Amino acid sequence: MSLSGDDTSHMHTHPNTHLNTHHATPDKEAIALLPAFERLGLDRITLVIDGVGAREAFAQLRDTPAWGFDTESKPTFKVGELSDGPHILQLATQERAWVFQLQDPRCSEVSAELLALGGVAKAGFGLGDDRKRIIQKLGVQPQGILELNTVFRERGYRKDMGVKGAVAVLFQQRFIKSKKAATSNWANTRLTEAQLVYAANDAYAAIRVFHALGLPG
Repeated sequence: MSLSGDDTSHMHTHPNTHLNTHHATPDKEAIALLPAFERLGLDRITLVIDGVGAREAFAQLRDTPAWGFDTESKPTFKVGELSDGPHILQLATQERAWVFQLQDPRCSEVSAELLALGGVAKAGFGLGDDRKRIIQKLGVQPQGILELNTVFRERGYRKDMGVKGAVAVLFQQRFIKSKKAATSNWANTRLTEAQLVYAANDAYAAIRVFHALGLPG
């Protein structure tokens, strides 16, 4: 299992893991027929834009043993153009999500503290780029990063599940992702409601998957 940081090195896959068993990953057509996954609404999403809000979020998150985790960066479209992201950090529990805008230096500072916090699993999908960008922008080595795609591979799924595949397998539901939101400008000072819902639910779905897999936390 892919884990960053000694503090979560004790984690392991569920005892019912069968390493020699292979499972099919659901295709787009099969997923499209499933009922929709119930996403977090705006009433359960906190937008964090400054140091005061970040400290409040820290106080609420610090005692939770596992978070859903993701980041968003402004897309680059020109050849050779480098991203200066991440611009957004998303953390979620099973009850709510926090979306941190990283333009404010104090908000970025607290976000870095959260990511460096030991003893907390930070679970998500496709986190390789997120981790690299966090190290570059926030100057911190994230601790306890848990790549959920790795867990699924250890349990016999041959290719990366991604959040859509994982939600389909575990909940028999369809996770909705907006392509328009995905490629929107995450560096905007004012995020749209669609961006908030998109960002928050990527992290929320990850923590729901984490617990459904029976992982310790």
